[in-house]
Amino acid sequence: MSSRSRPTSTLFALAFLLLLARRAEAFGPPTHSEPALNTPPSALEAVRVDEKLGGPVPLDTELIDEGGQRVTLRQMLSPDRPTVLSLAYFRCPQLCSLVLKGLVKSLSETQLGLGKDYHSITLSIDPRDTPEEASKWRARYLQQLGQPEQAPWRFLTGTQEQVKKVADAVGFGYAYDKSSDQYAHAAVVMVLSPQGTVSRYLYGVDFPAMDMRLAINEAAQGKAGITLERVMLSCFKYDPATRRYGFYVFGFLRMWWFVGVGMAATLAVLIRRNARQRQASGNGA
Repeated sequence: MSSRSRPTSTLFALAFLLLLARRAEAFGPPTHSEPALNTPPSALEAVRVDEKLGGPVPLDTELIDEGGQRVTLRQMLSPDRPTVLSLAYFRCPQLCSLVLKGLVKSLSETQLGLGKDYHSITLSIDPRDTPEEASKWRARYLQQLGQPEQAPWRFLTGTQEQVKKVADAVGFGYAYDKSSDQYAHAAVVMVLSPQGTVSRYLYGVDFPAMDMRLAINEAAQGKAGITLERVMLSCFKYDPATRRYGFYVFGFLRMWWFVGVGMAATLAVLIRRNARQRQASGNGA
């Protein structure tokens, strides 16, 4: 390798290290907490998230879609794409809208396509919510995401028993506060695998696009993707303590080992090719 190319390679490596370091700083712990309600302490004990990673969702649960049709959860999930699942309710005065707005912002910044790379489901936890309200919410958030009416983001309702079955399966605890006529619940979205198992939880109302993209790709379970994405997945590891993707030193070193091997192999090919060209030109002379 020439002396001229060495500084260029060094600068490229330093720039890449700086980029990864800045991304690592961005993965801090979630800062959002739900506004308190007048819910009794005994009821608030149920308002938590018990992560059930790898656990199945009840695919045969019967729900109602935004068009008033009876459907099963199995019908709503994509058999070959991950599904981003959110639980909300349509009379929610603030938190649900914040979560869904944050979800729209994150999904739009991932550069992944709704329908192409993932599906999405929002399930109401309030049995009083109607398909008409679900349809209005669906239209609102599809418009914010810049997606057509037929895009696969479904807004579902159901009976208290049906909804609780799904919520319990993903560990989403909530409680009804009679005095305020509101539901106390966590700010969280789940990413499901194509097989209908829980793959990842993302917390808060502001989901970093990198977190969302990695979570969706991780849930795809080995689907063919961009090579760079696989490299990034090796450098960022999900940390259950902070519930975010953080910088993974071993994965970073492993990645650079593969990069080094690849560069050495490429250099060997170039040297061999140059040697053959010199030999050919010498024979021609």
